[in-house]
Amino acid sequence: MCITFDPTLTSGCGFHSTRYINSFLSHADCWSVVNLFLRAAEVEAKQTQPSIMLAPQANRVMAVGEWEERWDDGRTGFHQPQVHKMLELNIDKVLAGRPGVRFFFPLCGKAVDMKWLADRGHSVVGVEISEKAIKQFFEENNLAYSEEPVPSIPGAKVYKSSEKNICLYQCDLYKFSSSIEGQFGAIWDRGSLVAINPRDREKYAALLTSLMAQDCRYLLDTLLYNPDLYPGPPFLVPDEQVHSLFGPSCDVELLQSVDAMTERHRSWNIDYLTENVFLVTLKKSSSF
Repeated sequence: MCITFDPTLTSGCGFHSTRYINSFLSHADCWSVVNLFLRAAEVEAKQTQPSIMLAPQANRVMAVGEWEERWDDGRTGFHQPQVHKMLELNIDKVLAGRPGVRFFFPLCGKAVDMKWLADRGHSVVGVEISEKAIKQFFEENNLAYSEEPVPSIPGAKVYKSSEKNICLYQCDLYKFSSSIEGQFGAIWDRGSLVAINPRDREKYAALLTSLMAQDCRYLLDTLLYNPDLYPGPPFLVPDEQVHSLFGPSCDVELLQSVDAMTERHRSWNIDYLTENVFLVTLKKSSSF
């Protein structure tokens, strides 16, 4: 059942009087409906004003070293041992009939999606701060690899598969650029935009768009939940912010919106979790 609440119906009629409400609503169920109205109004107000939604996490900062510690300690509940369902469901939209597409994976971890794509004839370039995550990717997928320094990024290394077209850079994401690997025909962003510090999102969006070739198709996975109940990461990314970050230079299309709540997420003490998947493509006039 869908109930629409029109606040104009209450204006000037004394509806806000507790006495009037008590006489009008005699059952607990009616109060539940009113609470639903109020909750819906609160959520809608926050969604139409991203700054309100983002406020609880605006100053949340995760240092690069903290992510390395999570990998070292095995606190990687964000890793999925199977190919992400949103990538499988939307792969045709990403490929758009193109063979041998070059994919970029920001903050790639040891995502099995990389081998899944490489097995289908595509190439993958990933960036990850954790050396342990990168080595585990190759070892767990039984892939031989080589290790080389990256002259243009002091202290960085690149790990290259001997069998598949997969190159993983161990470095700070923001030190990576198109001068190192050129631009890409596709990007799969699952667990990256939602992981970076919220205050860095403009810088992140600028980097990602600079890595997009003119025909690039960028699949972006985001999460919605009540940030008052969970500090993150993963962090909340309102739909409106996706449009504000990428909209000036890109077309942004919402492909799917699904209930993503699981038992693991309930442990965060949140009351809902929505997963949204967007397809981001450069506008015809954009050039980076």
